[in-house]
Amino acid sequence: MFDKLMEAQQKAGEVKKRLDAITVTGTAEGGKISVQANGNKVVQSVNIDLDFFKDADKEELEELLVVAINKAIEQAENLSQSEMAAMTSAMLGGMGGLGNLFNK
Repeated sequence: MFDKLMEAQQKAGEVKKRLDAITVTGTAEGGKISVQANGNKVVQSVNIDLDFFKDADKEELEELLVVAINKAIEQAENLSQSEMAAMTSAMLGGMGGLGNLFNK
């Protein structure tokens, strides 16, 4: 049992490293605002097209930044859940009959 816990901890660390290396992007206003985050939901960069500033005001910029950030975080969350589900499935599949316990 202790071995399984150690293996789970190690696999979780591997998943975290993989998610650190994956980039997701959230955009708003037709791509004029983009936010990049990694698979662990850490915002890496924000890019705003200079043309956007010609007609935009502070409130519009703030609203669209929130939209782009939320889209990036949502993508990262979906990716993270998928990776963790795959890891859990692989671990339960390796536990003999217990792997089928939760599939019923």
